[in-house]
Amino acid sequence: MAALLDAGLGEPRRWHPLVGFGRCISKVESRIYQPTRRRGALAVAILLLPLTALTLYLQMRLPTWASLILDISLLYFALGHRSLHDHARPIAAALAAGDQQQAQQLTARIVSRDSAAIEPAPAATESILENGSDGVFGPLFWFVVAGGAGALLYRLANTLDASWGYRNVRYMQFGWAAARFDDLLNWPSARLTALSYALLGKTRAALHCWRTQAPAWDSPNAGPVMAAGAGALGLRIGGAARYAGEWHQRPVLGDGLAPQAQDIERALRLVRHSLVLWLAVAVLTEALIAWHLHA
Repeated sequence: MAALLDAGLGEPRRWHPLVGFGRCISKVESRIYQPTRRRGALAVAILLLPLTALTLYLQMRLPTWASLILDISLLYFALGHRSLHDHARPIAAALAAGDQQQAQQLTARIVSRDSAAIEPAPAATESILENGSDGVFGPLFWFVVAGGAGALLYRLANTLDASWGYRNVRYMQFGWAAARFDDLLNWPSARLTALSYALLGKTRAALHCWRTQAPAWDSPNAGPVMAAGAGALGLRIGGAARYAGEWHQRPVLGDGLAPQAQDIERALRLVRHSLVLWLAVAVLTEALIAWHLHA
């Protein structure tokens, strides 16, 4: 149900809970910031524990029907599948129309690179593959594990990492706990995402890229997801990218040619088919459990 709401409605355009959470992040940071890991861990606990505990309490105390509505609502707010399409397809359309500058500006909304140096198709393809894990399969995995509270905890932790998980002077120590906790939550879902990409694309190439290339990537979770995704699509991503005026030489992932405009839709299709696979497995598992209980 939550997946259908996300597909039909997308993210709320007004009153999105994460906007309010973003204000809480800023307020907590302004009150307790010190460039230490201990203060960063305290900030993570302040922001995550009360909301997660309240959700668990409501799940236990509410009637079954109300708890179900709460779970569906929380998963809907945590999912970002429709958002991937809403952000990526205009980039492909701009490239198809020959408007490179517009494509760069649109791509800069979903990646943190300098817009003037962005290659839109490769950057958008990378973002789709990585955010398939962060915005779709991560929330789904933790929803299966712990219901709405799990999906909520995952999405809030992911938002904290996006706010504080930078390797710069301000956040190197303070953001350490947010980054490591996000890594921990993403570890199982990222590998299941990589496996899904491999199963639904060029399996042998995807598994090979995952095994040989992912360890060189600086993120323990993005590496497997992006390497497997690029291998599954027969594309080459990674390489040089410019951030804040400085060029960074990243490892090359995948095998084949660099993505073109049409490959953006191929990446979206891979994420979509993986989502269908996950939902089919979930429904089948639920049916088998129900059958076993009534046998």
